[in-house]
Amino acid sequence: MQVNLYTILKPIAAALLKGMFRLEARGTQHVPHHGAVLIVANHSSLLDPPLVGAVSPRPLTFLAKAELFAVPGLGGLIRRLNAKPLRRAVADPSALRTAQRVLQEGGALLVFPEGTRGDEGVLREAKPGAALLAIQTGAPVVPVYISGSGRALPRGRSLPRPAKVRVTFGPPLTFARAAVGAERKAQYEDASRRMMAAIAELRDESARGAGVAGARRPLQIH
Repeated sequence: MQVNLYTILKPIAAALLKGMFRLEARGTQHVPHHGAVLIVANHSSLLDPPLVGAVSPRPLTFLAKAELFAVPGLGGLIRRLNAKPLRRAVADPSALRTAQRVLQEGGALLVFPEGTRGDEGVLREAKPGAALLAIQTGAPVVPVYISGSGRALPRGRSLPRPAKVRVTFGPPLTFARAAVGAERKAQYEDASRRMMAAIAELRDESARGAGVAGARRPLQIH
């Protein structure tokens, strides 16, 4: 039932988003058609999950803040659209196990390494969760940059406004399995930096392609 509803609503959502935001996708060929894949994207709007899902060539599972699942009607709907709850205020081992299971079963998982929404065009340091998933499962990591969603629906705004949105997928990254002992933390930190650097590169390429001068550099990823 869950997959059927996702399949039914995806083309409808895609058509609406393309009409509202002139949604454009680039690099979708980088998403493997089969097998586990971890898709990591920047995050500046509540629109980001449906925007990426609308243009992804395969169904996605994504983590959403647990508070949304308590909203009458919305919680049940997003569960049927492959959303899984994540408690952001504390470490959430249950969400981590769920995410690992999705990848171990060969699914496609969308995560936002920064954890929370930021300003359009500004990248922040990644939380460790995405790197941990990539290293522990061995899944390829496809970086994504979402351009324009922070203008279409920024933090603090309840209704979207017209804005051009582009979702750019980059070539997959691969990471070695987890090391042992003290080296493990350094391995996670390096993976986090590589993920954010790949997203930053896509951001800068997108800005150049759109003729935007002086794209802002990423923060705290080096």
